Amino acid sequence: MNDKLKICLGAAALLGHLPASSQTSTRPNILFLFADDQRADALGCAGNGYIRTPNIDQLANTGVRFSNSYVMGGHHGAISAPSRAMLMSGKSLFHVYDKLEGVQTMPAYFAKHGYETFGTGKWHNGKSTFEATFQKGKNVMLGGMGDHYKLSCQEMGKDGKLAPATTNGFSTDLFAGAARDYLTEYANGKRTNPFFCYVAFTAPHDPRSPRADYIGIYPDETIPVPGNFKNVHPFAYDQMTVRDEQLAPWPRTPEIIQSSLADYYALISHLDAEIGTIVKLLKEKGLFENTLIVYAADNGLAIGSHGLLGKQSLYEHSMNVPLIITGPGIPQEKVSAALVYLFDLFPTLCAASKLPAPDGVDGKNLLPVITGKANGVRTSLYTAYRSTVRAVRTDEWKMIRYPQRNYTQLFNLKKDPLEINNLANLPEYKAKVEEMMALLLEGYKATDDTATLYPKKFLPLEYDFTKLKQQPDQWQPEYTLKKYFKGTEVVK
Repeated sequence: MNDKLKICLGAAALLGHLPASSQTSTRPNILFLFADDQRADALGCAGNGYIRTPNIDQLANTGVRFSNSYVMGGHHGAISAPSRAMLMSGKSLFHVYDKLEGVQTMPAYFAKHGYETFGTGKWHNGKSTFEATFQKGKNVMLGGMGDHYKLSCQEMGKDGKLAPATTNGFSTDLFAGAARDYLTEYANGKRTNPFFCYVAFTAPHDPRSPRADYIGIYPDETIPVPGNFKNVHPFAYDQMTVRDEQLAPWPRTPEIIQSSLADYYALISHLDAEIGTIVKLLKEKGLFENTLIVYAADNGLAIGSHGLLGKQSLYEHSMNVPLIITGPGIPQEKVSAALVYLFDLFPTLCAASKLPAPDGVDGKNLLPVITGKANGVRTSLYTAYRSTVRAVRTDEWKMIRYPQRNYTQLFNLKKDPLEINNLANLPEYKAKVEEMMALLLEGYKATDDTATLYPKKFLPLEYDFTKLKQQPDQWQPEYTLKKYFKGTEVVK
């Protein structure tokens, strides 16, 4: 080795991009950790003093946390399907929906540029698209959810095809174990190409049934209800019995919300512990210094906020999601208030990995924000749920519009982050409503939205919650049936 090459390799090692003893590409590895149904505030690093997430908090401490990261919404109740399609494609809701057939995905693009790709966990966008997206896979769950205790997963063979599903074990352990197995195999191999490792957990999505040793780690009475808790949602805006809303009876009580949050937090703490084992392995195998780590979630969740349980609304608790990026070249201990979407990650990770910018994506490159060269990439965010709700937010203001009910909510997020005080009908805010409506219309047009914003007839806001019926689905194990579905029959 000549002296010039020794100097170059040594300098790269000092920068944390390349060990001096390795000939591996200077492009960073990618470890993408993805949670399911996690609210942005369900992390210690987000200021939640009631949950313990030390490993995820450490990722935030050594990197950048985006406090205003959002999923754009969904065109049906299973928000995770369109959310994951947007993430993988870099496209917005009305340009991809939840289908990925024939669509260039982020891992496939990285593979095209020399990365080795591996996927494990939840894939909510079809078997064939997983096979087209990843070169390797283990413990792959096709679909939206399952019983955490006995999750059915599929293995990818050497032919690149997923084998029939078998029932394996507890979800979080399965996916973390598959990731560790892959990373160990990679570390023991030639390391010719950098890796893109995608780990999509099903926690903390319901069933709210933590692993046995995590049950009760948060006593119910120690967990406060959300500051915007209501026993029922104050008005009808869509199907009020969408499946997430059937996970507890009406009216919601503080006790059942506390119990739900205790189990929800336990699922997250288990997830956090397994993430810790993956990061520890990276360090032990000499991979950590050259690996970009992303932690995010597909959508939020209500769990008592505004009288709701699920994510089928456009309140902050449902659309605002965790997003943390750490690794080589990423500043430490930074919190950005930039307005970002999950689908911004595709062009951002390409830029951070020195790959050509992908064509045909709607996402914005966040690297200038990460490095401090810019404060943001947009001045407003547009979100949508089915044909029934639309919203727009700026740094300070948020308006939610329910076209079919002819109803509007206006919140000052600086003064009222819990969206409690609706200002829309106050005379002094008439001009602000008009300003936000104009902004909403801009978002509607810019995103190629297809909903009718001005229906000819309106539906009533009133509904009778006493007539709503709770019905468990087939995925609820004995633990949740006994705790949350007393006296009801399971849907087969």
